Amino acid sequence: MEKLFEIKNLNMYYPVTDGILGNIKGYVYALNNVNIDIYKNEILGLVGESGSGKSTFGNCILKLITPTSGEIFFEGENILTKKKNQLKTFRKNTQLIFQNPYMSLNPRMKIYDILKEPFIVNGIKNKKEIEEKIKKIVSLIGMQDEILSRYPHEFSGGQRQRIAIARAIILKPQFIVADEPVSALDVSIQAQIINLLTDLKQHLNLTMLFISHDLSIIKYISDRVAVMYLGEIVELAEKNEFFANHKHPYSQALFDAVPVISDDKKHSKTILKGDLPLPNNPPSGCKFHTRCPYAMDKCKTENPELKELAPNHSVKCFLFEK
Repeated sequence: MEKLFEIKNLNMYYPVTDGILGNIKGYVYALNNVNIDIYKNEILGLVGESGSGKSTFGNCILKLITPTSGEIFFEGENILTKKKNQLKTFRKNTQLIFQNPYMSLNPRMKIYDILKEPFIVNGIKNKKEIEEKIKKIVSLIGMQDEILSRYPHEFSGGQRQRIAIARAIILKPQFIVADEPVSALDVSIQAQIINLLTDLKQHLNLTMLFISHDLSIIKYISDRVAVMYLGEIVELAEKNEFFANHKHPYSQALFDAVPVISDDKKHSKTILKGDLPLPNNPPSGCKFHTRCPYAMDKCKTENPELKELAPNHSVKCFLFEK
Protein backbone atom coordinates (compact mmCIF):
# COMPACT_ATOMS: atom_id res chain seq x y z
CA MET A 1 0.00 0.00 0.00
CA GLU A 2 1.14 3.52 -0.80
CA LYS A 3 1.90 5.76 2.16
CA LEU A 4 0.25 9.16 2.48
CA PHE A 5 1.74 10.03 5.89
CA GLU A 6 4.89 8.82 7.61
CA ILE A 7 5.06 9.98 11.23
CA LYS A 8 8.42 9.43 12.92
CA ASN A 9 9.39 9.95 16.58
CA LEU A 10 6.61 12.49 17.13
CA ASN A 11 6.65 14.27 20.50
CA MET A 12 4.40 17.03 21.82
CA TYR A 13 5.26 18.60 25.18
CA TYR A 14 3.33 21.59 26.52
CA PRO A 15 5.29 23.75 28.99
CA VAL A 16 3.70 24.34 32.40
CA THR A 17 4.54 27.84 33.65
CA ASP A 18 4.44 29.31 37.14
CA GLY A 19 4.08 32.85 38.42
CA ILE A 20 4.08 36.23 36.71
CA LEU A 21 7.45 35.66 35.07
CA GLY A 22 6.19 32.50 33.39
CA ASN A 23 9.01 30.28 34.52
CA ILE A 24 8.70 26.75 33.16
CA LYS A 25 8.21 24.31 36.04
CA GLY A 26 7.46 21.23 34.00
CA TYR A 27 5.81 19.81 30.89
CA VAL A 28 2.61 18.06 29.87
CA TYR A 29 3.75 15.07 27.83
CA ALA A 30 0.88 14.81 25.32
CA LEU A 31 2.65 12.64 22.70
CA ASN A 32 5.68 10.43 23.28
CA ASN A 33 7.72 9.05 20.41
CA VAL A 34 4.81 8.16 18.12
CA ASN A 35 5.75 6.24 14.97
CA ILE A 36 3.03 5.31 12.50
CA ASP A 37 2.24 5.32 8.77
CA ILE A 38 -1.12 6.21 7.24
CA TYR A 39 -1.85 4.63 3.86
CA LYS A 40 -3.74 6.17 0.97
CA ASN A 41 -7.49 5.50 0.83
CA GLU A 42 -7.66 3.88 4.26
CA ILE A 43 -9.56 4.82 7.41
CA LEU A 44 -7.26 4.53 10.40
CA GLY A 45 -9.25 4.32 13.62
CA LEU A 46 -7.57 5.87 16.66
CA VAL A 47 -9.04 4.77 19.99
CA GLY A 48 -8.26 5.48 23.63
CA GLU A 49 -9.53 7.18 26.79
CA SER A 50 -10.13 10.91 27.01
CA GLY A 51 -6.79 12.55 27.71
CA SER A 52 -4.75 9.90 25.91
CA GLY A 53 -3.52 12.33 23.23
CA LYS A 54 -5.75 11.40 20.28
CA SER A 55 -6.84 14.93 19.37
CA THR A 56 -3.34 16.29 19.90
CA PHE A 57 -2.05 13.71 17.43
CA GLY A 58 -4.65 14.73 14.85
CA ASN A 59 -3.83 18.42 15.29
CA CYS A 60 -0.10 17.75 15.01
CA ILE A 61 -0.25 15.88 11.72
CA LEU A 62 -2.41 18.66 10.26
CA LYS A 63 0.16 21.11 11.65
CA LEU A 64 -2.55 23.05 13.45
CA ILE A 65 -0.07 22.86 16.30
CA THR A 66 3.67 22.43 15.90
CA PRO A 67 5.06 19.37 17.68
CA THR A 68 8.05 19.60 19.99
CA SER A 69 10.09 17.19 17.86
CA GLY A 70 9.77 14.50 15.24
CA GLU A 71 9.08 14.28 11.54
CA ILE A 72 5.79 14.29 9.61
CA PHE A 73 6.11 13.31 5.96
CA PHE A 74 3.13 13.99 3.67
CA GLU A 75 3.61 12.39 0.25
CA GLY A 76 7.32 12.20 0.98
CA GLU A 77 7.81 15.83 2.08
CA ASN A 78 8.47 16.80 5.70
CA ILE A 79 5.80 19.41 6.46
CA LEU A 80 7.55 20.46 9.66
CA THR A 81 10.40 21.96 7.64
CA LYS A 82 8.03 24.02 5.49
CA LYS A 83 7.40 27.71 6.09
CA LYS A 84 3.85 29.02 6.39
CA ASN A 85 3.69 30.24 2.80
CA GLN A 86 4.90 26.82 1.56
CA LEU A 87 2.02 24.94 3.18
CA LYS A 88 -0.78 26.23 0.94
CA THR A 89 -1.16 22.96 -1.01
CA PHE A 90 -0.92 20.90 2.18
CA ARG A 91 -3.64 23.00 3.85
CA LYS A 92 -5.93 22.51 0.87
CA ASN A 93 -5.33 18.75 0.85
CA THR A 94 -5.93 18.18 4.57
CA GLN A 95 -9.04 19.09 6.55
CA LEU A 96 -10.59 18.61 9.99
CA ILE A 97 -14.12 17.64 11.02
CA PHE A 98 -14.72 18.89 14.55
CA GLN A 99 -16.48 17.01 17.31
CA ASN A 100 -19.22 19.50 18.14
CA PRO A 101 -21.35 20.74 15.21
CA TYR A 102 -23.03 23.25 17.52
CA MET A 103 -19.71 25.08 17.99
CA SER A 104 -17.92 24.57 14.67
CA LEU A 105 -20.27 26.60 12.44
CA ASN A 106 -20.37 30.40 12.58
CA PRO A 107 -23.91 31.26 13.80
CA ARG A 108 -23.83 34.64 12.01
CA MET A 109 -23.12 33.21 8.57
CA LYS A 110 -25.59 31.65 6.16
CA ILE A 111 -24.77 28.13 5.00
CA TYR A 112 -23.86 29.38 1.52
CA ASP A 113 -21.26 31.73 2.98
CA ILE A 114 -19.90 29.00 5.28
CA LEU A 115 -19.38 26.71 2.28
CA LYS A 116 -18.01 29.56 0.14
CA GLU A 117 -15.32 30.50 2.68
CA PRO A 118 -12.81 27.71 1.77
CA PHE A 119 -12.82 28.97 -1.84
CA ILE A 120 -12.16 32.55 -0.76
CA VAL A 121 -9.34 31.53 1.57
CA ASN A 122 -7.69 29.61 -1.30
CA GLY A 123 -8.04 32.46 -3.79
CA ILE A 124 -10.83 30.94 -5.91
CA LYS A 125 -13.12 33.80 -6.99
CA ASN A 126 -15.14 32.49 -9.95
CA LYS A 127 -18.71 32.91 -8.66
CA LYS A 128 -20.27 30.46 -11.13
CA GLU A 129 -17.70 27.76 -10.32
CA ILE A 130 -18.17 28.29 -6.59
CA GLU A 131 -21.97 28.11 -6.84
CA GLU A 132 -21.88 24.92 -8.92
CA LYS A 133 -19.50 23.20 -6.52
CA ILE A 134 -21.51 24.24 -3.47
CA LYS A 135 -24.74 22.86 -4.94
CA LYS A 136 -22.97 19.63 -5.90
CA ILE A 137 -21.53 19.13 -2.42
CA VAL A 138 -24.89 19.85 -0.78
CA SER A 139 -26.43 17.10 -2.91
CA LEU A 140 -23.55 14.78 -2.02
CA ILE A 141 -24.26 15.10 1.72
CA GLY A 142 -27.96 14.36 1.14
CA MET A 143 -29.44 17.84 1.58
CA GLN A 144 -31.32 20.31 -0.62
CA ASP A 145 -30.26 23.66 -2.10
CA GLU A 146 -32.78 25.50 0.07
CA ILE A 147 -30.50 25.10 3.09
CA LEU A 148 -28.04 27.58 1.58
CA SER A 149 -30.09 30.65 2.56
CA ARG A 150 -30.53 29.53 6.17
CA TYR A 151 -28.46 29.85 9.36
CA PRO A 152 -26.91 27.03 11.45
CA HIS A 153 -29.37 27.47 14.35
CA GLU A 154 -32.19 26.35 12.03
CA PHE A 155 -30.76 22.83 11.78
CA SER A 156 -30.51 19.78 14.03
CA GLY A 157 -27.17 18.46 15.26
CA GLY A 158 -27.03 15.79 12.58
CA GLN A 159 -27.81 18.29 9.84
CA ARG A 160 -25.16 20.68 11.16
CA GLN A 161 -22.58 17.91 11.13
CA ARG A 162 -23.46 17.14 7.51
CA ILE A 163 -22.84 20.81 6.70
CA ALA A 164 -19.55 20.72 8.60
CA ILE A 165 -18.55 17.64 6.59
CA ALA A 166 -19.49 19.44 3.36
CA ARG A 167 -17.24 22.34 4.33
CA ALA A 168 -14.36 19.92 5.01
CA ILE A 169 -14.62 18.09 1.68
CA ILE A 170 -15.67 20.92 -0.63
CA LEU A 171 -12.11 21.45 -1.95
CA LYS A 172 -11.70 17.69 -2.45
CA PRO A 173 -8.89 17.12 0.05
CA GLN A 174 -6.86 13.92 0.16
CA PHE A 175 -6.95 13.56 3.93
CA ILE A 176 -9.50 14.16 6.68
CA VAL A 177 -9.12 14.06 10.45
CA ALA A 178 -12.55 13.23 11.91
CA ASP A 179 -12.23 14.05 15.62
CA GLU A 180 -15.07 12.20 17.38
CA PRO A 181 -17.51 13.51 14.74
CA VAL A 182 -20.56 11.66 16.09
CA SER A 183 -20.05 11.71 19.87
CA ALA A 184 -22.21 14.86 20.28
CA LEU A 185 -25.08 13.37 18.27
CA ASP A 186 -28.05 11.19 19.16
CA VAL A 187 -27.45 7.48 18.65
CA SER A 188 -30.14 7.37 15.96
CA ILE A 189 -28.24 9.97 13.94
CA GLN A 190 -24.75 8.57 14.48
CA ALA A 191 -25.24 5.71 12.01
CA GLN A 192 -26.35 8.14 9.28
CA ILE A 193 -23.21 10.25 9.67
CA ILE A 194 -20.94 7.19 9.80
CA ASN A 195 -22.54 5.83 6.61
CA LEU A 196 -22.13 9.24 4.97
CA LEU A 197 -18.42 9.28 5.81
CA THR A 198 -17.85 5.77 4.44
CA ASP A 199 -19.71 6.68 1.23
CA LEU A 200 -17.66 9.87 0.83
CA LYS A 201 -14.44 7.94 1.43
CA GLN A 202 -15.24 5.70 -1.54
CA HIS A 203 -16.66 8.47 -3.75
CA LEU A 204 -13.79 10.92 -3.20
CA ASN A 205 -10.93 8.44 -2.56
CA LEU A 206 -10.39 9.97 0.86
CA THR A 207 -7.87 8.92 3.46
CA MET A 208 -9.11 9.44 7.01
CA LEU A 209 -7.94 9.43 10.60
CA PHE A 210 -11.08 8.63 12.59
CA ILE A 211 -10.74 9.43 16.29
CA SER A 212 -13.16 7.82 18.73
CA HIS A 213 -13.51 6.17 22.12
CA ASP A 214 -16.36 3.94 20.85
CA LEU A 215 -15.12 0.51 19.77
CA SER A 216 -18.34 -0.36 17.93
CA ILE A 217 -17.95 2.67 15.66
CA ILE A 218 -14.24 1.96 15.17
CA LYS A 219 -15.10 -1.61 14.17
CA TYR A 220 -17.66 -0.46 11.61
CA ILE A 221 -15.70 2.31 9.90
CA SER A 222 -11.98 1.50 10.19
CA ASP A 223 -9.57 -0.45 8.02
CA ARG A 224 -6.85 -0.46 10.69
CA VAL A 225 -6.94 0.31 14.41
CA ALA A 226 -4.38 2.12 16.56
CA VAL A 227 -4.76 2.17 20.35
CA MET A 228 -3.29 5.16 22.19
CA TYR A 229 -2.50 5.34 25.89
CA LEU A 230 -0.94 8.39 27.55
CA GLY A 231 0.48 9.69 24.28
CA GLU A 232 1.86 6.38 23.00
CA ILE A 233 0.63 3.86 20.41
CA VAL A 234 0.39 0.58 22.34
CA GLU A 235 -1.23 -1.59 19.66
CA LEU A 236 -1.67 -1.35 15.89
CA ALA A 237 -3.40 -3.91 13.70
CA GLU A 238 -5.74 -4.57 10.80
CA LYS A 239 -9.32 -4.17 11.99
CA ASN A 240 -10.38 -7.82 11.77
CA GLU A 241 -7.15 -8.97 13.40
CA PHE A 242 -7.51 -6.42 16.20
CA PHE A 243 -11.08 -7.31 17.08
CA ALA A 244 -10.43 -11.05 16.90
CA ASN A 245 -6.99 -11.13 18.50
CA HIS A 246 -6.15 -7.94 20.42
CA LYS A 247 -3.17 -8.46 22.69
CA HIS A 248 -2.28 -5.45 24.81
CA PRO A 249 -3.77 -5.45 28.34
CA TYR A 250 -5.06 -1.92 27.77
CA SER A 251 -6.84 -3.02 24.58
CA GLN A 252 -8.43 -5.86 26.56
CA ALA A 253 -9.52 -3.40 29.24
CA LEU A 254 -11.20 -1.21 26.59
CA PHE A 255 -13.15 -4.23 25.35
CA ASP A 256 -14.07 -5.31 28.87
CA ALA A 257 -15.38 -1.82 29.64
CA VAL A 258 -18.14 -2.29 27.06
CA PRO A 259 -21.36 -3.41 28.83
CA VAL A 260 -22.47 -6.92 27.78
CA ILE A 261 -25.70 -8.65 28.79
CA SER A 262 -24.62 -12.22 29.49
CA ASP A 263 -24.99 -15.00 32.04
CA ASP A 264 -21.41 -16.11 31.41
CA LYS A 265 -19.59 -15.46 34.69
CA LYS A 266 -16.49 -17.46 33.75
CA HIS A 267 -14.93 -14.70 31.68
CA SER A 268 -12.47 -12.74 33.81
CA LYS A 269 -12.46 -9.08 32.90
CA THR A 270 -9.45 -6.79 32.84
CA ILE A 271 -10.46 -4.11 35.33
CA LEU A 272 -8.26 -1.03 35.25
CA LYS A 273 -6.98 0.21 38.59
CA GLY A 274 -7.14 3.95 39.24
CA ASP A 275 -7.39 6.80 36.76
CA LEU A 276 -5.32 7.73 33.74
CA PRO A 277 -2.05 9.19 35.14
CA LEU A 278 -1.54 12.91 34.71
CA PRO A 279 0.42 13.62 31.51
CA ASN A 280 2.57 16.17 33.37
CA ASN A 281 3.81 13.39 35.66
CA PRO A 282 3.76 10.15 33.64
CA PRO A 283 4.96 6.90 35.22
CA SER A 284 8.49 5.72 34.54
CA GLY A 285 9.02 2.64 32.43
CA CYS A 286 5.88 1.36 30.71
CA LYS A 287 3.27 4.10 30.99
CA PHE A 288 0.55 1.51 31.59
CA HIS A 289 2.23 -0.42 34.41
CA THR A 290 0.44 1.49 37.22
CA ARG A 291 -2.91 0.09 36.03
CA CYS A 292 -1.88 -3.19 34.44
CA PRO A 293 -2.81 -6.47 36.18
CA TYR A 294 0.14 -8.22 34.49
CA ALA A 295 2.86 -5.68 35.35
CA MET A 296 6.32 -7.09 36.01
CA ASP A 297 9.27 -5.50 37.78
CA LYS A 298 10.92 -4.49 34.50
CA CYS A 299 7.73 -2.66 33.46
CA LYS A 300 8.40 -0.12 36.21
CA THR A 301 11.79 0.89 34.84
CA GLU A 302 11.86 -0.02 31.13
CA ASN A 303 9.55 1.19 28.37
CA PRO A 304 8.85 -1.54 25.77
CA GLU A 305 9.06 -0.86 22.04
CA LEU A 306 6.19 -1.26 19.60
CA LYS A 307 7.10 -4.58 17.97
CA GLU A 308 5.43 -6.65 15.27
CA LEU A 309 3.98 -9.93 16.59
CA ALA A 310 2.42 -10.97 13.30
CA PRO A 311 2.08 -9.40 9.86
CA ASN A 312 0.41 -5.97 10.29
CA HIS A 313 -0.04 -6.45 14.04
CA SER A 314 2.26 -4.65 16.48
CA VAL A 315 2.09 -4.46 20.29
CA LYS A 316 4.02 -2.42 22.85
CA CYS A 317 4.24 -4.84 25.79
CA PHE A 318 6.88 -7.02 27.50
CA LEU A 319 4.36 -9.88 27.77
CA PHE A 320 4.82 -10.63 24.08
CA GLU A 321 8.55 -10.25 23.72
CA LYS A 322 10.26 -13.40 22.47
